[in-house]
Amino acid sequence: MNKQVHFIDWGLTDYQEAWDRQEEIFTRTVAVKNENRINGTAGSTPNHLIFTEHPHVYTLGKSGHEEYLLLDEAGLKEKNATFYKINRGGDITYHGPGQIVGYPILDLDNFFTDIHLYLRTLEEAVIRTCAGYGIKAGRYEGYTGVWIDADNGNARKICAMGVRASRWVTMHGFAFNVNVDLSYFGHIIPCGIDDKDVTSLERELGRKLDVEEVKYTLKQHIADLFGMELIGG
Repeated sequence: MNKQVHFIDWGLTDYQEAWDRQEEIFTRTVAVKNENRINGTAGSTPNHLIFTEHPHVYTLGKSGHEEYLLLDEAGLKEKNATFYKINRGGDITYHGPGQIVGYPILDLDNFFTDIHLYLRTLEEAVIRTCAGYGIKAGRYEGYTGVWIDADNGNARKICAMGVRASRWVTMHGFAFNVNVDLSYFGHIIPCGIDDKDVTSLERELGRKLDVEEVKYTLKQHIADLFGMELIGG
């Protein structure tokens, strides 16, 4: 099993460009895996962990509901936002500056072949990152992502998740709210949940954070939990 993972930070990247680049890496990884299987070889497949931020954009998962976007074309233009239907799981969500978007493109045969465990492990990395800033976060039964006060009526989501996998190779991932403009969530029903709030590290702590510092902490927790050997970054 190949535990080496190439870490790349794309910085602020247009969503369509990031999606295309992600698809290219994903397709190449699946092709290598298929070639190894056909040839009966034990060659290793590559792994990537990509961090990025996006300009204002709303994305809708393949089983999502377009009516959960509360803006029309004119409204999107006014908010300087774009909208994409994509091939991940989950419903509608928002990405924007000040949010860490993570795209792990991993061959889970190198780690563990369990999508449920994969999601829970990503969640745990975010939970531990929040704990490092004195914030008690956790899971909300029946929902994906990371939540605060999930055990009472004040539940609010700080990190959304939606993934896709083919032949145990993953793509898409998570969106962790650090200094993001939360008003943009007011123009959707986030992940189809209309009775729960959305929050960020900035809102919870009452101050802006150094996004690069948060990225570093999150990256280390992901590496530790998956047993990765990070290369680059």
